[in-house]
Amino acid sequence: MADSVPIRWRAYEHEHIERDQNWFWALGVFAVCTSLISVIFGNFFFGLLILVAAGTLAVLAKSPPPLVEFELSDRGIKIGDTMHRYEEIISFWVEDHDADPPILLVDTTKWLSPNLVIPIEGADPSEVRAYLTERCEEVPMKEPLWHKVLEFFGL
Repeated sequence: MADSVPIRWRAYEHEHIERDQNWFWALGVFAVCTSLISVIFGNFFFGLLILVAAGTLAVLAKSPPPLVEFELSDRGIKIGDTMHRYEEIISFWVEDHDADPPILLVDTTKWLSPNLVIPIEGADPSEVRAYLTERCEEVPMKEPLWHKVLEFFGL
């Protein structure tokens, strides 16, 4: 396999959903009620954890996602400043029919990021598929449930 030209594009990590004030009120009421119930049952620290998690969720839902640089090269898949070498990649799949924008799904051996979901709206999905087919195995897969849940919350 000869050295080839890297494929580069920029995309947002996820689609940003603007939340109105009612969403934040609902989150706050739910968090306070759940936290009070936890304290009533004698679990003060879990109640505190719920409040911290709700505050973090509110901050993340309010802020727009960063624009990330992606690159496919002979070394691996680079996401921002993180390189995922081909030795760490088990398989990949380009979902361009059911997803809008098209996404690149990557299964890795990494413990903290075993499944990568990469938007490829800034690149040609067929080029991405052809490039990766030469370097790793293509296996049909679906977007992980946890990613869909995070998208639902706008994270």
